[in-house]
Amino acid sequence: MAAANYYSKDFEWDQLRQEIENNPSLAHHLLPFPNSSINQNQHTLLSSPLSLCSPQEDSEAWNNFHTRHSTGKFFKERRYLLKEFPELASCGECWTVLEIGCGNGSTALAILRGNKSISLYACDCSKEALERAKENIEAADINLAKERFYPFQCDFSASGFPNWLLSTSCRESSFQKQNMCSSGAGSCSKQAFPDPPISAKYNSCLAGVDFVTLIFTLSAVPLHRMSRAITECFSVLKPGGLLLFRDYGLYDMTMLRFEPEQRVGYREYIRSDGTRSYFFCLDSVRDLFCSSGFIELELEYCCVQSVNRRNGKIMRRVWIHGKFQKPHVQVGP
Repeated sequence: MAAANYYSKDFEWDQLRQEIENNPSLAHHLLPFPNSSINQNQHTLLSSPLSLCSPQEDSEAWNNFHTRHSTGKFFKERRYLLKEFPELASCGECWTVLEIGCGNGSTALAILRGNKSISLYACDCSKEALERAKENIEAADINLAKERFYPFQCDFSASGFPNWLLSTSCRESSFQKQNMCSSGAGSCSKQAFPDPPISAKYNSCLAGVDFVTLIFTLSAVPLHRMSRAITECFSVLKPGGLLLFRDYGLYDMTMLRFEPEQRVGYREYIRSDGTRSYFFCLDSVRDLFCSSGFIELELEYCCVQSVNRRNGKIMRRVWIHGKFQKPHVQVGP
């Protein structure tokens, strides 16, 4: 029953929007950002100079974050995900998932627990996050979880994905070796997937994955690198594969807590620890994914209201739920 709160509709987003936009104390969230050329009518994502930073700085900020939260369970296992994305539970053997921005493994745990045959490749820009994820997976009582979990370090928005995931020749091929576990195919190769750290020894690649999950990850990517990040996701999916998306929505409670000096761009903020967060509207998500070639299957606000038991304060959370598909390869006449 606890998971039900994550995908219920407790209030209408348009009503929240009207309330926020009519509140003078929150006006700083709505103002155009200085020195930013963002087109608010077309929802084009453009960066402010203040938001620019190096990938190394981003990785270091998240390393420090996960070091501080190395004890205890800062992120709870996201068991609601398989109800939001039932495809992860219903797919059969030899299907693969690429979990991007795996953090401490809260998403990976839910997927591995919900599907006993799926293989999961998980990346993060933070070494500390990967260590936490491996520890949590090894400690979980999940059938063959360690044998089906392949963590590796990667900042997909800056360097792209490694060749063992999808080689350069596969990227350039319009067919991507559809005989190797293609989405929707009736058969698959029985060859075991190589472990990422030693996969360079193999003269082959995975030829893409069936699913990509972006769960509260894209919002942490600097705005000016988001477009490339989505293009990378598109490239590693097999034809017909799905990208499953969940992230912070516009006017979420956490957005309204940021002070004016924490704004580094339009709807873009940076915390005191150097980690960042962007808050999406439906149009900005749609533009990002569809301009990269994806087909929109589902896209909506998820509005959840809960009460803080300690102080009785009402908390209104806004997330965006999305499901996008890479088109199937077009076969000529």
